[in-house]
Amino acid sequence: MKQFVVIGLGSFGMSLAKTLYEMGNDVLVIDKDEELVQSMAGLVTHAVRADATDENVLKSLGVKNFDVAIVAIGKNMESSIMITMLVKEMGVKYVIAKAHNELHARVLYKVGADRVVMPEKDMGIRVARNIFSSNLLDLIEFSKDYSIAEILPIEEWFHKTLKEIRMRERYGLNVIAAKKMNDEIIVSPGPDYVVDEGDILAVCGKNIDIKKFEIKM
Repeated sequence: MKQFVVIGLGSFGMSLAKTLYEMGNDVLVIDKDEELVQSMAGLVTHAVRADATDENVLKSLGVKNFDVAIVAIGKNMESSIMITMLVKEMGVKYVIAKAHNELHARVLYKVGADRVVMPEKDMGIRVARNIFSSNLLDLIEFSKDYSIAEILPIEEWFHKTLKEIRMRERYGLNVIAAKKMNDEIIVSPGPDYVVDEGDILAVCGKNIDIKKFEIKM
């Protein structure tokens, strides 16, 4: 079991936090919005309303003891940069930060981020650069054990629901998002989501399961 702290509860942060917790990990989420924090009650290990730009707050929450910190604040660049710097200085070994644009990403790397992602913007760029099999389009490593992968559904999944496919039971993977051919993005699709030909599925899981999935595909 790994310990993850997710700072920022936008759709990206919420989806990651819930998925990581469902996979059996210890997950702490932090956000200043009381309503968002309350909505995560029971969906993660701990949900705390706090200002993560306050170094004393991060220390009191024991953030330095977590294996991975995910700074999921994209638009407030000043806050995301400050938080990224703070958690890295505290000794968190692996820090993933969400960037709003290329300049933001460069600054995040300079202040210590180990990995920067731009999920709303750079999907096409990452896919084009990182194709390494016919179905596994992209890989984002969270740590040596966990990753997010973008995959194309196989034919036997077409027109079936996620419940019918049993992705988690059969492959050990969780679907955290889906992109339709018209570029519509569905975050945290439910069990009744129907997979169509041309979909791109973002799945999260252990690297060992993703590799099995890659071979199977």
